Amino acid sequence: MTLIFLAIELLDELVCGVMVGAWPLISQDLRLSYVQVGLVLTLPNLIANLIEPIVGIWGDVGQRRPLILAGGIGFVIALLLITVSQDFPLFLAGFIILAPASGSFVNLCQATLMDLDPTRHEQNMARWVLAGSLGNVIGPVMLAGAIAIHQSWRGAFFVIAVLTGLLLVKLWNYPMTVATVSHDEPSTPCFNDGFRNAIQALKRSSVVRWLILLQCSDLMLDVLAGFVALYFVNVVGASTADVSVAIAAWLGFGLLGDFLLVPLLERVRGLSYLRVSVSLVLCLYPAFLLVPDPTVKFALLGCLGFLNAGWFSILQGKLYTAMPAQSGTVMTLNNLFGLVGSLAPLGLGFVAQQIGLESAMWILMVSPIALLIGLFW
Repeated sequence: MTLIFLAIELLDELVCGVMVGAWPLISQDLRLSYVQVGLVLTLPNLIANLIEPIVGIWGDVGQRRPLILAGGIGFVIALLLITVSQDFPLFLAGFIILAPASGSFVNLCQATLMDLDPTRHEQNMARWVLAGSLGNVIGPVMLAGAIAIHQSWRGAFFVIAVLTGLLLVKLWNYPMTVATVSHDEPSTPCFNDGFRNAIQALKRSSVVRWLILLQCSDLMLDVLAGFVALYFVNVVGASTADVSVAIAAWLGFGLLGDFLLVPLLERVRGLSYLRVSVSLVLCLYPAFLLVPDPTVKFALLGCLGFLNAGWFSILQGKLYTAMPAQSGTVMTLNNLFGLVGSLAPLGLGFVAQQIGLESAMWILMVSPIALLIGLFW
């Protein structure tokens, strides 16, 4: 079951890996503005953040298997819609379905994986992120292959849909028994009790701390990923081929960082590593924006990808540890806080439309600054 869960995360991040390199092609093909790109990166996540809290609570009261399978079906349908889209509305609709489906399909699998060994949350999250990083690295390669055989970005999404469907059949036939940690009290009997437990968790400062830091870290992870290709093409003036190389380097160094993090966390405290990593990013990101040479920018982007490794896995692991026996509720609270965080791409898109993408990219400096403050809190 662990291998199936990790494969599901790999495929989910494969979508992100394809998207990072495909944005210039998609923007040109569908004639998208910066605001529309920001809307695609924002609205689906906003809707998902309204739906997934309910999914997470249901997951904690014993409904995980049907929720995971239903999410998988929605995931495949969404990818097929994106593949056949010829205009912005259908393309947006595909992502509106994909975001909550991914939450039910992928995030509940993550929660279940965390329940398998409650004493090793950071380590298992590092393995989960490593699987996702592998998908992120394979994504641009798959996109390049699809372009090489004249299938463009649509062919890449279709292949991911087929692979997900095959994995879903495997999961459907697998005698999946959802493992949960033992409770000192009887398990949550109904949705209302699960909702009350989630509200109680929000009253704990340790839980709120990790939730806020997770949202701040995403600015330097998914939000940066959503705009970096457009930055290189529209601001730096790099070609699509050069951008593919830069993205591959960024993701490749990120994969190396995630790979090295697994044994590192056996020897070093996660928070100690995170403080050093964030401090270095705080210095390197301004250099990345200021240096004029594209080759140096590519190198600095690779360094940022390496240093960002572990941000999500360590912070998410700390959140799971702060909420024992409530892995589904972790998903719920992540999405409640994500309602604010999901507005970041749209906000960045609006700012870029008004003052230019080059200036708007400085907003992402909020991420390492906030993390550095929060980690010493």
